[in-house]
Amino acid sequence: MFEVRVHGRGGQGVVTAAELLSIAAFLEGRHAQAFPSFGSERTGAPVVAYCRIDDREIRTREPIVAPDALIVQDPTLLGQVPVFDGLRDDGFVVVNSGRRIENLDLPRIAHRPGRWISVPGTELARKIVGRPVPNAALLGAFAAVSGVVSLDSVITAVLQRFTGTVAAANATAARTAYQVARIEIEELEHA
Repeated sequence: MFEVRVHGRGGQGVVTAAELLSIAAFLEGRHAQAFPSFGSERTGAPVVAYCRIDDREIRTREPIVAPDALIVQDPTLLGQVPVFDGLRDDGFVVVNSGRRIENLDLPRIAHRPGRWISVPGTELARKIVGRPVPNAALLGAFAAVSGVVSLDSVITAVLQRFTGTVAAANATAARTAYQVARIEIEELEHA
């Protein structure tokens, strides 16, 4: 089973990101589940959502404590919330930031180049979608770094969830972030 934890703030589309990821997995013929963890939070408060992907039926329902991957939609959480708790040693990390991964104040956890990347998801969303909601862009980057789901499945999930120009713009943001991530991964692997 592959487990993903998505961290962000209320209003950034954290729950939608987990749902889109599960739809992308369904489109590939796999089992998936997505669910949020929040109480009476409001816009701007920390939010966590979870997604599990497997080739077999998923029976567990508890929060993910040892994720295979993290998607961090708001980099300000890095110093405020224990985002990296439980991350597997060989885990993947996608951080929403215009700063390179090596320039972020991240914990001293052993990681391999190309498995931890940063992508300017909010900047891409503002420019392409017209709103600072980075979820689709970060899912494109996640597809690039992890290979758990394909970019085509992410885009199809986006096009099923949204309509009209919003769907098209989010699909473009996912494609663009995928390309940005591939370039960063290649640079990190050759550094």
